Amino acid sequence: MDSMNLIVAKNIRRLREENKLSMDELSKLSGVSKSMLAQIERGEGNPTISTLWKLSNGMKVPFDALTVRPKSPYEIVDTAELQPLLEDGGKVKNYSIFPDDENRRFAVYYLELDEGSFWESEPHLKGTTEFITISAGRIEISADGHRFTVGKGESIRFKADCVHSYRNTGHETAILHMILYNP
Repeated sequence: MDSMNLIVAKNIRRLREENKLSMDELSKLSGVSKSMLAQIERGEGNPTISTLWKLSNGMKVPFDALTVRPKSPYEIVDTAELQPLLEDGGKVKNYSIFPDDENRRFAVYYLELDEGSFWESEPHLKGTTEFITISAGRIEISADGHRFTVGKGESIRFKADCVHSYRNTGHETAILHMILYNP
């Protein structure tokens, strides 16, 4: 495992390049000298917390973005190994495939709604939108006083910052994938 200096070095370089900043530009934005910045990006020396705060503020990124340990760029999730969240006495199973745990502003879920099941959700954060694609069955979605019936092969998008519900109106288990977008 890389030392914290190397982790910080890689993160600063990656973030600087993603923001299309030269070393000179980041030096001016942060108040950290170009020579110190070059030394930090090489993983040499031991930057102070104060220096890292200056760099994070200069790039307008959270401090944690400089110290986060890298994750693999690939991840396989086996739904069978996940513990679902249950609603309606276990007739609604909600699997959190990719939670919004990295401030990525969206989360991905896989849901199974048994025949006759119903689930009412509290409003999400203001501006949240749900994107749902049905791969089996048929559900009725109610949101903001409107009702929509969505079946296999169809998708729906709606504002989810109000009370909304899902009802399996078909005669089989409804299967859907949901993306929750948080602005």
